[in-house]
Amino acid sequence: MTEAPAPPPPPVIHDDGTSATRYPLLGQPHVTLSGNVDQAMYQSFRDQIAAAPHQGTLVVSISTLGGDPEIARLMGDEIRLLRDYNQREILFLGKVAVYSAGATFMAAFPADKRFVTRGTRIMIHERSITKTVELAGPLRTCVASLRANLHEIEESVRIEEEGFRDLVAGTSIPFDDVRARAPENWYIEAEEARSLGLVLDVI
Repeated sequence: MTEAPAPPPPPVIHDDGTSATRYPLLGQPHVTLSGNVDQAMYQSFRDQIAAAPHQGTLVVSISTLGGDPEIARLMGDEIRLLRDYNQREILFLGKVAVYSAGATFMAAFPADKRFVTRGTRIMIHERSITKTVELAGPLRTCVASLRANLHEIEESVRIEEEGFRDLVAGTSIPFDDVRARAPENWYIEAEEARSLGLVLDVI
């Protein structure tokens, strides 16, 4: 009985100095997200993760003008769990615009696992709130209502700062710098992001 012939070896890709040879997996992300960061994006994220290969490096790309920061944190937490429990390398690829909640999602990836395409902008800003507080009833109840709203804001600030710390971990950006610049909407171009260590490379 003759043995089946061995499969041909994979083609050898010689490094010609281009992104395509240095990072071949980035050309076809396994998970591609675009649009508003909302429940619909989260569902698409879950569906694409489920359909992606269960072994090997996973590439997740996103292009967004922003959206719900808590959904961005939720997707980021799922990336962390997938990385920690499955010991997988997961790469981030930002395309065109990585604004607001997109940057929050990017913070879930270590700085040396982040990439952006040429011409991409990252925008970091602080959370905002729009709320009208009406006071009516016993004075103690009014005080409790005001304190509850203040606590909501204070906790949101703490969550925001946790995200800023994750975003700049392993980069040359001091935490105080990102906290100081976020209120004015800090736009970072792709090449600047690379020079700051916010991403590993531009493709």
